Amino acid sequence: MPSLEGKIRYAVVGGGWISQAAFMPGVGQTSNSLMTAIVTGDKEKGGELARRYGLDVYGYDEYDAMLKSGTVDAVYIATPNFRHREFAEPALKAGIHVLLEKPMEASLEDAEAIEAAAKASGAKLMIAYRLHCEPGTIAMVEAVRKGEIGKPRFFTSTFSQTVKATNHRATSGYWAGPVPDMGTYPINAVRNLFEAEPIEVMAFASRTDRDLGCEDTVSVVLKFTEGRQASFTLSYSSEGVDQFYLVGTEGAMSASPAFGFGEGTKITYELTKDGETSTQEAPEVDQFGGETAYFSDCILSDRDPEPDGEEGILDMIVLAAIERAIETGAPQKLAPRSRQRRIGRDQVRELPLAKSPDLIGIELPME
Repeated sequence: MPSLEGKIRYAVVGGGWISQAAFMPGVGQTSNSLMTAIVTGDKEKGGELARRYGLDVYGYDEYDAMLKSGTVDAVYIATPNFRHREFAEPALKAGIHVLLEKPMEASLEDAEAIEAAAKASGAKLMIAYRLHCEPGTIAMVEAVRKGEIGKPRFFTSTFSQTVKATNHRATSGYWAGPVPDMGTYPINAVRNLFEAEPIEVMAFASRTDRDLGCEDTVSVVLKFTEGRQASFTLSYSSEGVDQFYLVGTEGAMSASPAFGFGEGTKITYELTKDGETSTQEAPEVDQFGGETAYFSDCILSDRDPEPDGEEGILDMIVLAAIERAIETGAPQKLAPRSRQRRIGRDQVRELPLAKSPDLIGIELPME
């Protein structure tokens, strides 16, 4: 049952940068959600966050006690990828709803186990694709559906940043590195813009002289049916760039920023058609508050969220194929798949952006 105010009560699992800088302040922008607990391996940090937000604090070894506390309806899981199943599966089995950061896990097998737990329990699982609730992203998908650029033909994207060499994402191999961390965004974007699933994957990776614990610059090509293609390049060792370009038979659209969030970020796009370019404006919104409000609405009205386990699995299939393509140097064919449910206008939430607070015990991940 939700709180006396009719709000869904969340425990935050993982007190890292994304939780502190974005999710936790975003919850305060909603009218249907609140936080009641923080679960972290750093009890000192957890105690400070608990005092700031009025939460109960639990260590990772006290997770089961938190699930049985009766004070939590849902958990937001923002641990490193390889620990997602560790916390998602027990919550789902206990009937606690799960908002899970992307990618779902560090292996397809573990991601499928999370989805299976959700199906078996009846608890709701939503993968935290915040852009599925962001107005500019929805507007681009709708424009393509309406035929504003004719039939989509090809998609290109560049997504790069300079990640500190000491950050866990840069030191823990492929499944913590740029492809799962950043590549999920262009993969998910093109899958929804094309409303199709890729049938073949090629990838090329290299390491720069920064000597990170992963291949830090990766280029990927995805082949779709009907002659459509997508390509994108990711980097942990480059100037920050965040953009995509989509070309169709009768026009083109571009967005920059395309995948980001935070102060000053508006997912505004340009549409070029018949030799004329127009700018389609979008507001600055709290993307984390928006996805939380949407998920809470789904829980309160007993509706299944759109970016569910299947949506996460479809991205995981591509991520695993990219890993194989890098390892073998050979194209990877994928079995034909389809997804009936896609992004919809009803998911849009336009909440004002929360001010990011001072971070507690956090080293910023970027240089």
